[in-house]
Amino acid sequence: MVLLLPDRDVERVLAIIAHPDDAEFWAGGTIARWTDDDIDVTYCVLTDGSGGGFDPDVPRAEIPHIRRAEQQQAAKLLGVSEVKFFGLDEHSLLDDRHELHENLIRVIRQVRPQRVVTWSPEWNWKRFRSSHPDHLATGAAALVAIYPDAGNRFALTHLREKEGLEPWTVREVWLLNSPVREVNHYVDITETFGRKVAAVRAHASQIKDPESLPRRLRERIAQNTAAAGLTAGRLAEAFQVVAAG
Repeated sequence: MVLLLPDRDVERVLAIIAHPDDAEFWAGGTIARWTDDDIDVTYCVLTDGSGGGFDPDVPRAEIPHIRRAEQQQAAKLLGVSEVKFFGLDEHSLLDDRHELHENLIRVIRQVRPQRVVTWSPEWNWKRFRSSHPDHLATGAAALVAIYPDAGNRFALTHLREKEGLEPWTVREVWLLNSPVREVNHYVDITETFGRKVAAVRAHASQIKDPESLPRRLRERIAQNTAAAGLTAGRLAEAFQVVAAG
């Protein structure tokens, strides 16, 4: 069993995600619980979400702007303090890994989070379509930034010398969409599920049938109830929690 960092010891959380809406779909209820407990949550969204949407009548050039606005509104509904956008093209996360690596280290040193939420870099074969290449690339890039360079004073020394960004060691990483065998922690989100639904619904360009959204969100996490040892009717989000420092 993983030894969790108590929430009372967590002041700041950084969510490093691939697309606008990732955080709400996968951890919205948990994030709402954290902000309710006065934990400061920051998002770092790597891509512009230009590959998303369902309506062919919406000009594709407008999608990044629409999705940025939707993400800001969704984050506000969950009490998130700040959203940082990298604005990268979808499927481009492997094009310039050095620049992405440096920018992620910069954000980690700026935010100084005790806890980072990001994607698992492993394929989830039971949820094949959830293992989007951008998700896997985001998880891998975030983990490599967390260790060793974010906490190494001898790595990217210009960040310290020119920008005043001292090294920072992240203590804990919460991974999204890990293979079932790796999941080791569940958060009861029954009381914050309504806010999760509202935050997901803020991503209107991605929700073709908003009326059925609450039911669909319940169904996609239904298996977590028994796995978490909760009584019928309770709702939970699942994570693989890894000690990082």
